[in-house]
Formats: sequence, structure tokens, C-alpha cells
Amino acid sequence: MAAAGSGSSIVSMAAAGGPVLWRRLLGLLPHGRLGLAALLGRLSDRLSLGRDRRSRRSSWLLLAPLLTPAVPEVTAPSFCVCPEGAHRFQWIRNLVPEFGVSSSHIRVLSSPTEFYELMKEQIKAAKQRVVVASLYLGTGLLEQELVDCIIETLERSLQASGPSDFRVSILLDFTRGSRGRKNSRTMLLPLLRRFPEQVRVSLFHTPNLRGLLKRLIPERFNETIGLQHIKVYLFDDNVILSGANLSDSYFTNRQDRYVFLQESPEIADFFTELVDAIGDVSLQLQPDDTVQMKEGMMHPYQGDKMAYCEVANRRVMEVINAARTRQELHMQTFHGRRSEGDPLLPQQAPSAGGDQKPEPDTWIYPLIQMKPFGIQIDERVTETLLTEAERGARIYLTTGYFNLTRAYMDLVLGTRAEYQILLASPEVNGFFGAKGVAGAIPAAYVYIEHQFYSEMCCLGQQDRVQLLEYSRNGWTFHAKGLWLYLAGSSLPCLTLIGSPNFGYRSVHRDLEAQVAIVTENRDLQQQLHQEQEQLYLKSGIVSSSTFEQPTRYVKLWVKLITPLIKNFF
Repeated sequence: MAAAGSGSSIVSMAAAGGPVLWRRLLGLLPHGRLGLAALLGRLSDRLSLGRDRRSRRSSWLLLAPLLTPAVPEVTAPSFCVCPEGAHRFQWIRNLVPEFGVSSSHIRVLSSPTEFYELMKEQIKAAKQRVVVASLYLGTGLLEQELVDCIIETLERSLQASGPSDFRVSILLDFTRGSRGRKNSRTMLLPLLRRFPEQVRVSLFHTPNLRGLLKRLIPERFNETIGLQHIKVYLFDDNVILSGANLSDSYFTNRQDRYVFLQESPEIADFFTELVDAIGDVSLQLQPDDTVQMKEGMMHPYQGDKMAYCEVANRRVMEVINAARTRQELHMQTFHGRRSEGDPLLPQQAPSAGGDQKPEPDTWIYPLIQMKPFGIQIDERVTETLLTEAERGARIYLTTGYFNLTRAYMDLVLGTRAEYQILLASPEVNGFFGAKGVAGAIPAAYVYIEHQFYSEMCCLGQQDRVQLLEYSRNGWTFHAKGLWLYLAGSSLPCLTLIGSPNFGYRSVHRDLEAQVAIVTENRDLQQQLHQEQEQLYLKSGIVSSSTFEQPTRYVKLWVKLITPLIKNFF
């Protein structure tokens, strides 16, 4: 009763006193500010009804739209879905560039150690460029070793005869990369101070964190508003696509996914241009640890939000559209010369010379999701894949943070394919054992999982949809993506791999990128199948008895606050 009375008094005070009481009200929550901030955001939404929100709503109301779930609009795709084999996915090229490659240039990695050692090897071998996009760079010895590898490569480039065109571009999130006294920024300052002409460090700051909201929300909690979450690691023409960040646990005992694309210049150029585009609308780290915007660029949180987002949208879409235009021109030229019988065209016969570029049997589609900028390509493609999966098809979907959007949830529970969804057990959740409010996050995920399981059972879908929990002593789980097996096939022909978690954050607030890899090659299909099997072998099936275990107990206050804050993680 006391708690209820306290909640009523807070609402009454807020309604009567208005914004002057917000800062004082933030101190009333004993275990942190996040839940109260959510409550205040919802209250703000109520108080502002009838106003012109764009022109008159101040920044302390920003949490309200972030907390209100978007109404899912699941519509039939406006493009033709081809009926046969792997080629049925060629409709994706109506949205993004399509990169045809040979499967011999693709290698699926399986362990954090393999990922880390390959990173160091590739940095040391780079001759032209190292491009990195990640949430953050850790501050331990393993991370320092990576920085040392970059320094070594930069020094070697300067020793070569003539001017060096070797470049390093690093894109991180501003709030996560600035956390604490020793942080990602301080780790990278030696690069900027020693090689100012060759190194660029960009720190993306979400436009949604501004004004009073920016001043009121403390460090670490401010990361819940929006992040740069893309993970791309690029060395000359070789690319590692992953969901892993650059921190010691991701190099040792935090399980993720990793695909290595070798000798893929078009893909490397695309992601270089994408990182450059995001970097252009980000804060630039200076050698004295200050930040400033690129000359002539709008500020993400001090200027007009809508104008900034429009500029960012144009900059990113320029990269996507330019890549598509280059491909269309190339195909038109190629087919035109072939129809004219041009003798200079390479022959594709088996007797062609040893330098002949192999015919593509695999296609890479970059899927970008940046809802703050109005870019929703990944969401559209993912929804279409889930919608069009036929009866008898199998989809293996995995996420380290199980918190599906309502639209994805409706598609999983309402379509025809069979689903096996792999998620983290509480013990392998990255927040397990954390101090303060963060320590309750695994329990919140258990509550979300239980709600989904209950809805699945109520709809009678438990024979078609199955939940599994990854469990591994001494490890945490961060893998994300999906594998699609066509009806009657024992091997997958498509996988999604990259940064999205299929949750509210990934769809609505963070910057995300993944690729769809579609392949006809049986050896690559076998690699992807083995990757899936290795992950799922370390899991157990979720049943009603799972939630009766002591480790699945969820406190009442967690159940009450989870609906308010679930869109933050």
C-alpha cells in the first residue's frame, strides 16, 4: 500500500508541478533512474496531448516516443519473390546492392580466439586500409595488443618509399566509448597523436539524446537511448562480418558469430563508404581528447534534430544507391558487349586461363537499419523472409537478448515455417552478476521469454515453434542471426549475420547492419549448417518446467517495471 501511495503521489506531483520537478523526482527511485525516467516519459506523453509535438515539445519528453511500441505494419512485399532455389531471394537486390562472389572466398569462423587471431593477422598484413566499426573498444591487454598492431602497421607504411596512402578509420559509439576515465577514446589517442594525417576516429552520437534528457540521464544509462551498434572489421579487400565488439571477453569466452570474406573489393569498398558516411555525421575525436563535428556538418544534439536526420539519411542512402547504380551500369555494359560478340570479354568455359575469376555461386546483400534516419531496409527484408517462408521450411533464429518486436513475434507465431529460437540462459547473459539495476536485466529477459512461451502455448504453436536456451559454463552468449532451410533441404541456403538482435532497440533506435548471404554452393552450406549445429548443441529445450526452476524466479518489481523499460534493451 505504501508503494502504491508513493506512486500516486509522484504522478500527482508531476501533473501539478510540471517540468520544474523532474530533476527532483529522479532522486525518488532507490535503485536507479531508468524506471522512473520511463514513467516520466509516459506521463509526459499524456500531458502533451493536443500540442504540436514537433515544434513545441521540449527534450524532456523524448522518452515517451521511445517507450511507445510502434504498431507493426506487416504487408505483402511489393517485389516478386522468385520460386526456385537460392535465386528466389534475388528480390532483395531491389532494395540494396547485390555482390556476387565465389564461395571459395568465404570462411565461417567458430570461436572468439579464432576471431581475435585473424584480426591481428589481417591488421599486420594490411597495405591500404584498416576500417573498424564497433560499439566500443575495451581497455584491457588484448585490446591494447590490437592497437599496437595498428601502430606497427602505420609505422611500416611510413617507412615505405614515397608518400603513404595507408589509412585507418575507426567508428565507435560516443556514449559507450566515453564511459569511465579510461575508455575507448583514451585507448585511441596515441594513434591520433602519432599519425594525425592517417587516422580518423569518429564517435556517433544519437540525435535522440539531447537537451535536458542528455543532462539528466547519468553515464551508462544514457546508452539506452540509442547507439552505433554496427560491427564491421575490414582490412584492404578482406572483411570480417560479426556481432562481436572489440573487448577481451569477445576474444576469449563470449560466443558470437563471424564470417570472413576474402578478396572481396566491392564489398570492402561498400562498407568503407558506409563507415565514412556515418563518420561524416559523427563527432570527430581530436588528439587532445575533445570532439568536434566535421566542417559544415550539422551537430547531432545541438542543432535541429529533423534537419540533422535528413542530412544523415541522404549521406547513407548515397552510399547504397551509388553501389546499386555502379552494378546496374556494369551489368548493362557487360550484356551489351556480350550481345555484340566482343572478343575482349572473358570466357567462362572450363578451359579458360588460371587467372579467370570464378563464377559467383554466392550473393551478399548488405542490410542497413537506421530508424532514427528513416532507413528501414533490414526490417523490411527480415519481415519479408519470415512472411514468405513456406510450410516445411525451417528457420533457426538466435539472439543474445531475446526481446522480439511485436511485428517479428506475430510473424513467428502466425506464419507457416518451423522455428527453433536459440537464446541466452540467465547464466550466460552478459548482464548476469552485474551490480545495481543492471543485475536484474537477466531476470527481465526471463520474464519476456516466459510471456512469449505462454503466448506460443495459448496459440497451440509449441509443435511448430521451439525455444532453446544456450548454456555453457564460464561463457556468455552474444550470437545473433538466422539460418533458413528450404522445405525438404537438410542444409541452409541463406543466413543473416551482423549486429541486429531482432529486438526493439535494433529496429527502432540503434544503427545496425548485417548481411544476407545466399549460396548455392554445398560446401558453404555445409559450413553454415555446422556453425548452426555447434551453437544449438550447447542448448536445452525450454518447457513449462523451465520457468519453475529457482534460477528463473522473477521478482515482482522486475515484472512490474519490465513493460516500462523493455524497449531500452
